[in-house]
Formats: sequence, structure tokens, C-alpha cells
Amino acid sequence: MSATLFDSHCHLEDKRFTGEVEAVLGRMREAGVERCILAGSDVETSEHIAQIVEAHENVYGVVGVHPHEAKGFAEDTLLRLSELLTQPRIVGVGEIGLDYYYDFSPREAQREAFDRQLVFAYEKHVPAVFHVRDAHGDTLDVFRAHRGRLPAGVLHCYTGSVESAREYLTMGFYISFSGAVTFQNAHNLQEAARYVPLDRLLVETDSPYLAPVPMRGKHNEPAYVRYVAEKVAQLRGITLEALAEQTTANVERLYGIPALESALR
Repeated sequence: MSATLFDSHCHLEDKRFTGEVEAVLGRMREAGVERCILAGSDVETSEHIAQIVEAHENVYGVVGVHPHEAKGFAEDTLLRLSELLTQPRIVGVGEIGLDYYYDFSPREAQREAFDRQLVFAYEKHVPAVFHVRDAHGDTLDVFRAHRGRLPAGVLHCYTGSVESAREYLTMGFYISFSGAVTFQNAHNLQEAARYVPLDRLLVETDSPYLAPVPMRGKHNEPAYVRYVAEKVAQLRGITLEALAEQTTANVERLYGIPALESALR
């Protein structure tokens, strides 16, 4: 294929990739996926991401505190994230948001960490990556409360409805689809993948989670974003090349990342 893919969200800092990052990135490029973005879960993983990004060309990162880890959000958290944002190719804040499915952190703590990081991203003039699970109503309420002072952003690993997607799009956000869109019973999600305008759509793996069909049961990795892109292209009735070209341009626009040809000059 002429256009290359961009895995807009993965977790190569995960312990399942210990000692394997070089090999994973090699397989990624062999599959026609030239770049990826790593997403933080807390300060520790964000610092690890910064190290990986510094050591590998065409790898980018976002740093932040995931709702699962919100109970550990501290007064110096934003200071450390601010320091990490000064590093080249650390391009945003994330992943942040609300997760009411697991409730690993109290909901009040989740909302406070979300609110503070949302303001932080806006003040730093960087985009944010949003994690939302079983919490679309409260997430939309948070966004409405900050209307007019919202950062650019993306709903990553989207699993919501067309109706929620419509509201997020109205607020100016992008929407990213993961391997879940390839699952046989994901009819509502596939409907959303048809609905989102092509210039607001991203693809991702969320590695090592949610391996797409036909890789179910394996640890997911950035090379497999090709299967996500193939499914979304099929759903939309366009070529994989057209989907790859547009979604890559969308990632570059959202994060202010130079086009690959410019980056290699």
C-alpha cells in the first residue's frame, strides 16, 4: 500500500513488552505502520514512555493519569507531567477520563483527576486523550462545564453510540477505533465507525489489549492496527489506502506532528 498507517494509541511501556520493544517496532514497520503514539497511565508509566520515545525515532507519547490510577493523583503530579511535556515528541496529555465499569478508583477521585488534567491540557495548549467506559453521560457533563475552554482531543478506543459520537464531534473532538470494531457482535460500534466523518477518525490498537480479528487471543501490538484499518475501510466502502492516508493526516493534524516526508528531511 502506498499510504502508511499510524497507530494512534498503544502501551509499549506495558510489562508484556519488556525486552521486546525493538522487535515489536520492527514488526510494526514491516506491516506498513510507520509511527505510533504511546499513552501513559500514571507518572511512572509516563516517565517510562518518555524514555522509550527518546530512544526511538517516529515514536511519540502522551503523558497523564488514567482513571484507574486517579486515586494516586497528587499535588506534584501536574508538575512532573509538565516537565515531561517539554521533551520532543511528547505531544499531549493522556489518557485521562472516567471509567465506571471497573471503578478501580473512587468516582470522585476520577472526576477530580479528569477535571484538573483537562484544564492542564487546555492551559498547556496540547491535545488530550480521553478514556471513557460506562461514563459517557458524566464525561459529556464535564465537557459541557468546560465549554469554550476545552483542549483538542480524541475519544480513544471508542465503544459508545452514534448519539454520543455526535455530541463529541460537535465539541470538536476526534474519535478513534480499536480492535473492538472487528468483533463479530460489535454492530453498534460498527455503525459508529460508518458515521464518524473521515476527517475526524483515527485507528489504534490499544496494545497489548483488544487484539483484532483475526489475532484474537494474542497480545495485541501496533502491527495489528492494519486489521482495524481494513475493517473500518470495509465498513465505509473505501480502500485501505484511502483510509490510511486520511487517518494518518488526522493524527498529524491533531497532535501537530510533521508529515513523515517532512520529518525525514
